[in-house]
Amino acid sequence: MSKKQLLKKISLLFPAILCIAILHAQQPTTKNQQAAQQAVIKMFDALSNRDSVSLKTHSTADITLYEYGQVWNIDTLILKAITLNQSADFKRTNSFEFINTKVDKTTAWVTYRLQSAITRDGKQSMVQWLETVILVKVNKQWRVKHLHSTLIKRS
Repeated sequence: MSKKQLLKKISLLFPAILCIAILHAQQPTTKNQQAAQQAVIKMFDALSNRDSVSLKTHSTADITLYEYGQVWNIDTLILKAITLNQSADFKRTNSFEFINTKVDKTTAWVTYRLQSAITRDGKQSMVQWLETVILVKVNKQWRVKHLHSTLIKRS
């Protein structure tokens, strides 16, 4: 085998080895961590569906949200994200990249990147945030109690 052929095989094999190493290095999430992450996803599904009942189901009654330099409660969130959002063609699709999830008996801390593709009034936009939520267990279910959001990019 020539040196050129050997280098070609190594160059094809290197990305595969790198991917395996990266995947192997990631810690598997526990069922409790997955449940906390799912609570976050379900809360955003409720926002996407403009469903205030489901939104309240996945958050605590005293939820606080730190958005755009303001402090919101559940009523502010419902007003801004649901009541004032009456566009007939509204569609929001969320994707999450979970960075860190820590869980103890009754509290969870979840940090993630959120990207949302939003269609409203015939216009499409892509918004990216870095967010951290604190969840608490209420009747054996994780609920969002605090959410801090940092806008990364809007296009």
